Amino acid sequence: MSLFNIGLSGLNVAQNALTTTGHNFSNAATAGYTRQNTIIASAGGQYTSSGFYGQGSNTITVQRVYDSFLTGQLRGATSASAQLATYADQLSQIDNLLADQKGGLSPLMQKFFAAVQAVSDTPADTAARQSLLSASQALAGQIKSSSDYFKQLQDGLNTQIKSTVTQVNDYTKQIANLNKEITRMTAAGGGQPPNDLLDQRDQAVAMLTELVGAKVVVQDGGTYNVFVGNGQPLVMGSDSYDMVALPSATDPGRTTVGYTLLSGNIIEASEGSVTGGSLGGILKFRSDSLEPAQNAIGRLSLAIGQTFNNQHKLGIDLNGAIGTDMFSLGSPVVYANKNNTSAAIASATIDNASNLTTSDYALKFDGTNYTLTRLSDNKVVASQAAAPTAATPMVVDGVSISLSAPMNANDSFQIQPTRNAAASFGTLITDPAKVAAASPARADVNKNNTGTGTAKLTNVAQGFALLANAPITATYDSVAGAYTFTDSTGAVVTPTSTAPNGTGTDVTFNGMTFTFDGAPKNGDTFTLANNSGAVADNGNALALAKLQTAKTINGTSSFNDAYAQLVNDVGSATKSATIASTSQDSITNQIYVAQQSVSGVNMDEETVNMLKFQQLYQANARVIQTASTLFDTLIGIGA
Repeated sequence: MSLFNIGLSGLNVAQNALTTTGHNFSNAATAGYTRQNTIIASAGGQYTSSGFYGQGSNTITVQRVYDSFLTGQLRGATSASAQLATYADQLSQIDNLLADQKGGLSPLMQKFFAAVQAVSDTPADTAARQSLLSASQALAGQIKSSSDYFKQLQDGLNTQIKSTVTQVNDYTKQIANLNKEITRMTAAGGGQPPNDLLDQRDQAVAMLTELVGAKVVVQDGGTYNVFVGNGQPLVMGSDSYDMVALPSATDPGRTTVGYTLLSGNIIEASEGSVTGGSLGGILKFRSDSLEPAQNAIGRLSLAIGQTFNNQHKLGIDLNGAIGTDMFSLGSPVVYANKNNTSAAIASATIDNASNLTTSDYALKFDGTNYTLTRLSDNKVVASQAAAPTAATPMVVDGVSISLSAPMNANDSFQIQPTRNAAASFGTLITDPAKVAAASPARADVNKNNTGTGTAKLTNVAQGFALLANAPITATYDSVAGAYTFTDSTGAVVTPTSTAPNGTGTDVTFNGMTFTFDGAPKNGDTFTLANNSGAVADNGNALALAKLQTAKTINGTSSFNDAYAQLVNDVGSATKSATIASTSQDSITNQIYVAQQSVSGVNMDEETVNMLKFQQLYQANARVIQTASTLFDTLIGIGA
C-alpha cells in the first residue's frame, strides 16, 4: 500500500465523516431525526519482513445512535400523555357546565322551589302562581339545555372518532409503505441501513401512538408489525389493515371503532379495549363521564318531574279541578342489537323514578335464560327462563321491561332508561289558575258539637276522585261507637275502607282518607266537603314545597343532593384527570430528555466533530503532499 493510497483513504474517511456531521447539523430541528455516526475502521496491515504496515482506513457504515428501549418507553409515555390530556380537556367541558353557580342547574332548582314556597305562603296570589310557572319554565329550559349540550358533545365525539380513525389509517399505510421501502433499500444497499427511512418510520409510529395506544413488534429483518387493542393488527409487514369508525351494534347513535381482520371482515372493538392516545381518551371520556352525566341529568329530570307531577295531581286548582301534570317527561330508549335474528321488540317504561339508577342495562337471551345486566357495575340484576311480557314484565330499579315476542339465542337489547329523558323535559301548565295548591277536600267541625272529636284530611292517594254528592255529613253514634255518613241527598254512604289508626280511625272515600280522633259526643257531626272555592288553602302547595328536601331518590338523596353528587363526581374526576395529565407529561418529558441525550443532535458535540474531521482531512492532505514531495525528490535523484 503506497503512502498516496493511505492518504487518499484518510481523505475519503474524513469527507464521509464531514458529510454525516453536516447532515446532523441540517436535521437538528427535524422531528424524529436520530443522530448519525460514521463508523470508521482500520483497513488492516500488510505483512513485510519488518512487520505489518497499515493500509489506511475505511468507512464501514453510517449508523443511527438509537436506543430501542428509550424509544419504546417514549412511545408508551406519549400515548398515555395524549390520552390523559384529551380526557381532562373533554371532562372540563362538563365540569364547567355543571359547576356554573349562576347559569347552572342548582340555582334554578332553588329558585323553583322558592317559587313553590311563595305559592304556599300566598296561594290566592296570581302573581306568585305566575312566578312559579316562570320558574318551572326556567328550570325545564336549563335541564333541556344541559341535555342539548351533552348531545352536542356526543355528536362532536362521533366526529372526532371518525377523524382520528382516518388519521390512524393514514399512518398505518405510511408505516407499511416504509416497511416495504426499507426492506428494498436495505437489500439494494448490500445490507446497509437506510437511516433516514428508519427515522421516518419511527416518527410515523410516534405520531400513531399519539392517536391510539399501539404496540410495535420488530420482526427479523427489522420490519415493524403494529398492533392495538387486544392484539388486533394494524400493520403486518408491507400490509396495513384499516381501523373503521362505525355505528355501535348496540346503539346506532354511538360511533365506535372496528377492526379489519386479515380475512377482510370487520369486527367491532369491545368496550374498553381501545386505549391510549387521543382516541383512547375520547372513548374513556364518553363511557366513564359523558354518558353517566347524561344519565344523571336524565334521572334528575324524571325524579323531579314524576314526583312533582304525582303530588300536583293530589290537589285542586283555583277552578276546583283536580291538578294535572306540571311537567312533560322523557321515556326510556331501547335499541335492538343489529345482529338480532328474532322479530322480538323490547319496550321499557318508568314505574318509579325514585328507584332509578344512572346506569344502562343489557337484556340478553342465551337460549335458556333471559338476563338483565346493569352495565355500570356489570351485575346481573334479574334472570328468568320465561320471556318478560307486558302482563309479567321484568321490573328492576324502577323500570319495567317487556318483550313483544320471545328472543332467539344470543339476541340482545340495550335499555337506556334515563339517557335522553332530559331532552323531553318541559312544562305543561301555562295558566296560573291551574296550579293545584289546595287540598282536594276538607273536614269541618260543627260549631255546636259538645265533644272533643276531631276530623281532618290525612292522605290522598293517586287516582283519587272528588266526593260525589258532597258534602258528606259524618254523625257520631255513641251506642255503636262509630260514625254514620250521609251525602247531600240524605242517602247513607259507605266508606271505601275503615281502619284503626292509633287512637283514631281512618275512613276513606274515593281515595281520600279522613282521620277521626278525639272524644266525640253522641250526635256530634263533621262535614266532609270538596275544597272548591278555597282559594286560600295551601295544603297541597305545602306538600309540593317539602319535596325540595325529601329523600325522593332511592330513599337517600334529595334533588339537590343528587345534583350535588353529580357535580362533585365530575369535579373530582376533572381534578384527578388534570393532576394525572400533568404528572404524566412530566414523566414523558423526562423520558424524552433521556432519549434525546442519546439520539438527539448536540450542536456542541457536532461542532467539535466537524473541527476534528476537518483537521483529519487536512492532515491526510498533508500525507498526500508529503508523498508527492518524496516522489519528486526520487525523480530528481534519478535525473
